[in-house]
This record gives sequence, C-alpha cells and structure tokens, in this order.
Amino acid sequence: MERTDKNFVKRAVFQRPDDANKGTCGSLLSICGCYGMAGAAVMAGKAALRCGIGLLKMALPESIYSIAAQNILESVYFPLSETQTGKISADNTEFLLSQTEKSNAVLIGCGLSVCNDTKQLVTSFVRNCTKPMVLDADALNCICDSPEILKNAKSPVIITPHPGEMSRLTNLSVQEVNQNRKETASDFAKKYDVVCVLKGAGTVIADNSGRVIINTTGNSGMATGGSGDVLAGIVSAFLAQGADALDAAAAGVYLHGLAGDIAKDRFGKISMLPTDLIDCIPLAFQNCGV
Repeated sequence: MERTDKNFVKRAVFQRPDDANKGTCGSLLSICGCYGMAGAAVMAGKAALRCGIGLLKMALPESIYSIAAQNILESVYFPLSETQTGKISADNTEFLLSQTEKSNAVLIGCGLSVCNDTKQLVTSFVRNCTKPMVLDADALNCICDSPEILKNAKSPVIITPHPGEMSRLTNLSVQEVNQNRKETASDFAKKYDVVCVLKGAGTVIADNSGRVIINTTGNSGMATGGSGDVLAGIVSAFLAQGADALDAAAAGVYLHGLAGDIAKDRFGKISMLPTDLIDCIPLAFQNCGV
C-alpha cells in the first residue's frame, strides 16, 4: 500500500513547452449544475482553471448561465435547454457527446441533481463517451441502481464518491464502508474497472489492478459542502492535460488536501471555505516544486 506525496503531483503536471497554446494544454468539458446549484459548477470550473487547463467548456442549464458567467470569465459556455425544474434536459445528450470529440476529458455530476433526464444523460455518457471521465456526486447517484453500467465504459473512468455515495453504489451501509475503506474502494475498482477515489479522512485511491494509495494531506476544516466540487475540478484538470487516471486521481487528492492545509493555516479550520482551497492551489503547486 502506498501513500501520496508531492511526487504524484510532479508526475501528473503537464510540462508546458515554450510554444504552448490553449490547444496544447488540455480541454475540459464540464457538465455540472442545476437551478439552485450553480455554485457546484462554478467551484469545479474555477479549480480546474487553477490547475492549468488550456480551455474550460462549461455546459449547464440556461437558467444558471448568467451566474456562472459572472463568476468565471475564462470559460466557454454552453447554456443548455432544461427541464421545468431547472435540470439539464436529456435532449442535450447528442450535442454534448459531439462536444466530447473536441475535448480531452469530461467532468460530469457536480450539482447535476437526479431526475429521469439526468439519469439518461449520465447513462449515455458512460456508454458512449470516448474520452476519459470523472463521475462525481449526482452522476454517481444517477447510476447507483445499476453500477454495472460502468463495465460498458469506452474510456477510463474516475469516480469520486463520499461514503454516502459509496454506500448507495455498493448497497453497504455507511458504517460498513467506513469500517473497510481500503477494501471497499479496491473491490469496487477491480469489479467495475474504474479508478475509485473514496473521500474522507485518509482518502483512498484504488485502481483495477489492486493498487491502493492513501492520501496524507487534508484536515477537518475541509468537511463542508463544496470541497468535493473543488476536488473534482482538480482531478479533471490533470486528466485533461494527459495524466493517466490513477496519477490524475492521486495527484488531485494530494494537491486538494495540501491546498486545504494551507487554507487552514491562513483562515483556521472553523472559518475556511471551499473557495479558499481554490485560492490556495497556486501555493500548493509551489509547495510541490512545480
């Protein structure tokens, strides 16, 4: 069993040539958010940009476009048709799949919500997307009744569940998940051919070969809504820049926790916010020597 350190970040970071342009630094398609959950999409997007991607493309319900656009000026936007309750409509599936061909990686799930339309969208992406994907939050809740669909994926998949989401994916209780974190993550990764990032104190990263990595950074000040969206953006950015799935996951978890440790020193565990983690990402990179 391994433990994360700064070398994981050094290995995953894209070394930009002097003649780099946005097309050579990775393109990420982020399919996140719903009415009432604009913040999840914004935090994931900002975190991804802080990790060096060349182009961020945010696909989100039209009703939250103005909120996101005012908060992230650097993104390209795809305002999408939505359901009556503000969720991304499944009618957008063909368009979004076509956009994956112009992207290097896909993030789906942060603030997405669970309904028939989002379930259809996520299912179609798992079955048809040919680019590496990060499935976070509600993307996992959308497939928790049929996780075997992951076996049909055409591209590498990273899943980033917290214990509650892992419980729904495995039909284990949260207590059982937490009592056997390494085994639960490793067994799921091997069974469904994914990289599993089981979040929590000492986040577990496992792949289908049986490799298990335990994270060494982070603190309890990060236990607040939005921290997971930041992590998803970081991991997705490494994936979009060419890191393989396990390296992207391990580096992302380590850097995320390190940014959290820096935020703790600056603001304290009680007052630190997920957005503080994003602001501390540059310092975390410097700490890693990159």
